Amino acid sequence: MNKFLNEKLMPVASKMASNKFLIAIRDGITLAMPLLIIGSLLMVIATGFAIPPLEKWLGDMGIATYLWKGSDSSFGLIGLVASFGIAYSLTKQYNVDGVPSGIVSLSTFILVTPFVTGEAGNGMPTTYMAAQGLFVAIVLGLINGWVYQWFINHNIQIKMPDSVPPAVSKSFSAILPGATLIVGWLIVYGVLDAFKLPNLHMIAKTVLGTPLGLLGNNIIGVVILVMCCSGLWFVGLHGGNIVNKIMEPIWLTNLGENAEAFKAGENLQHIFTTPFVDNFVYIGGAGATIGLVLALAWMARRKNASKQAKTLTPITVVPGLFNINEPTMFGIPVVLNILLLIPFVVAPVVNLIISYLSMASGLVPLTYTAPGWTTPPVISGFLATGSIRASILQIILVVADILLYLPFVAAVEKRFKADEEQAK
Repeated sequence: MNKFLNEKLMPVASKMASNKFLIAIRDGITLAMPLLIIGSLLMVIATGFAIPPLEKWLGDMGIATYLWKGSDSSFGLIGLVASFGIAYSLTKQYNVDGVPSGIVSLSTFILVTPFVTGEAGNGMPTTYMAAQGLFVAIVLGLINGWVYQWFINHNIQIKMPDSVPPAVSKSFSAILPGATLIVGWLIVYGVLDAFKLPNLHMIAKTVLGTPLGLLGNNIIGVVILVMCCSGLWFVGLHGGNIVNKIMEPIWLTNLGENAEAFKAGENLQHIFTTPFVDNFVYIGGAGATIGLVLALAWMARRKNASKQAKTLTPITVVPGLFNINEPTMFGIPVVLNILLLIPFVVAPVVNLIISYLSMASGLVPLTYTAPGWTTPPVISGFLATGSIRASILQIILVVADILLYLPFVAAVEKRFKADEEQAK
């Protein structure tokens, strides 16, 4: 098994993990995560923490209007910010200043977005600035970032004398690549508009969103993704940064649509969203290792427990409660540990199936906010759905994970003891 993983899977996974374009997408979207979390918190407050009398009071006092404004101005800007962040990240990887590239990409994002006209003048639809604009943000960010660095690295730029301040010199060096990109995307927008064709957002959503949706919007596809994530982590690669980040545009778009539906008082449509995966599937981190660390802690409480179990418990349980499992992955370890492979793959799949059935049946509400992947279980379930039933679901999932991991942790503990006996 180790030979197969090292010789066959590891090279492919390593290339994916080091791919500049995938890294740019990951880092660019991550740049907008603080806004997503802040906007989600404002949304939770605007709904009165799911307490009807408090929600009504906030609405009657007019406070909810301002809270929703704050949510739209943070949660609703993820696409706009990603268009900057993706180009910035990609350009930096080619050792070129990423800020001008990001600014140019941001300009092209606004350029290809159809304006709406009102009494106050032209405006940009907030729908495209939010998660629904992620597909265009990815396309523009990658193309703009690569083209920009190509111009600079091939010295196709306006050079200023050394006596000119660096800030001014950098702004002039961005003129040629910036003008090329802006004019190029303006031509694309003009052609689409002149021939009454779908705008670039619609095209990108169809071309990118359809295949991703086929994989990320059904239970079978997501089971495959979860197993791939666990497999990559098992060989020491960050599966979340490879698998989950590829699917994040579709799951964030689903989250954005759920948020809009909730705000409009309509039924939520999407089960598979970023908080669903982060807070219900990967409880404790990849592999649902909350079950592993709590099972290990139960073993460590005994008098005859191994010294390794007693040492590892405090440094794995506390981070695990916040879904940070790197100490677990490399401390126990889980990476390349055949004893833990089965529960590491099975536990998140079990979480996925139980959570899916609970939400599909209506027992638990769907997610519409993103409390953040480091929010502890029970709290994150309530914040993501506004319902205590989601918190109860998370408790059930944690218990199931502990029961799944417990017999395998017993085998690990037996090995710990054997190693300590040999060391005497």
